[in-house]
Amino acid sequence: MARRRRKTDTEETPLDRWLISYADFITLLFAFFVVMYAISTVNEGKYKVLSETLGAVFTAAGGNSMPVAGDHPASPPAGDPLPIPGIPVAEPMVSLPMAQSGGDGGVPLDDMVSRLQASLAGYAADGLVEVSREGDQVVVQMLSQMLFDSGDAQLSEQARRALDTVGQVLLGNPYPIRVEGHTDNRPIHTAQYPSNWELSSARAASVVNYFSGLGIAPGRMAAVGYGEFRPKADNRTAAGRAKNRRVTLVISSGRDPVASPADAVPWAEGPGLEDG
Repeated sequence: MARRRRKTDTEETPLDRWLISYADFITLLFAFFVVMYAISTVNEGKYKVLSETLGAVFTAAGGNSMPVAGDHPASPPAGDPLPIPGIPVAEPMVSLPMAQSGGDGGVPLDDMVSRLQASLAGYAADGLVEVSREGDQVVVQMLSQMLFDSGDAQLSEQARRALDTVGQVLLGNPYPIRVEGHTDNRPIHTAQYPSNWELSSARAASVVNYFSGLGIAPGRMAAVGYGEFRPKADNRTAAGRAKNRRVTLVISSGRDPVASPADAVPWAEGPGLEDG
């Protein structure tokens, strides 16, 4: 009986088994780099949507950039920020000029006159409004019948429409505005308005208050009541009295002639108080 030959170690172990481990290693390495690439890639579309959403939220919040107590924002580095790969660079924020700027920078007075005349052409055609240029001032005269009921200082709907039109022109200019109330010489005796002084002042204040609600800075405006003492026409006729019952807007490119530093602060130029 033939004797079975014993297998050697070389015959039991294949020489190319290392290829299996090498293939597994290459597969894992490939998967690792795929995952790393997926993580490092930014979806610019989704990033842009997120940025716009966050910007809208913070803008709607009122722009409150007051830092929390204890927080000290770091100073920005000099020069432009370095771009980050895969992330779009945000555009710098630009400060918009305020429409209520207190300095010079309004449109020329002739341009303002043209704009007011164009916007109030319908009222001017009916003889209710007159716009003119007087030196360094623009004067807008509106008859009271288009603004108020007889003996009242409550603005009518027609008055609000007209003042809305005027307010759009005044909003973009920093000039001081004086609102004058005028009446005819017929006396008024009511519990609310004992004289024409009160009525004319109340009408001027109603216009100023309405302009303030439109966004015009209150510090630019003054309300003055002249009563019957600055007539424009003869009070002996009905037509003359109608012209005298008016509200006048005086827009000045210089200092408001109603108030001066000495009037606003009586002690500004006077002697100081002694100590002790």
